[in-house]
Amino acid sequence: MTVTRSILLFVLAAVAEIGGAWLVWQGVREHRGWTWIGAGVVALGLYGFVATLQPDAHFGRILAAYGGVFVAGSLAWGMAFDGFRPDRWDITGAVVCSIGVAVIMYAPRAG
Repeated sequence: MTVTRSILLFVLAAVAEIGGAWLVWQGVREHRGWTWIGAGVVALGLYGFVATLQPDAHFGRILAAYGGVFVAGSLAWGMAFDGFRPDRWDITGAVVCSIGVAVIMYAPRAG
């Protein structure tokens, strides 16, 4: 259950951070206005909170692993919301990052 909870928290954190950054991007770069920017800032703040809910107590480990989630999640977000089509190198990089997440977070550790 702990691994499942951790994965769900990573997904929620990715939606909050990537979604927040995308909202700010839309507000500024696509001229959608302050409402979009404000919603993005709120979502980015939510990301910071969600990261603290991870079962592991080590900040560096959580943020390092989340980096891999961010890479794969950003590509997926771009596909879903911006029509981005990753090439084989994007996908390969996301797979490598995802393996890194699994190693950092879920490898067996003594004690």
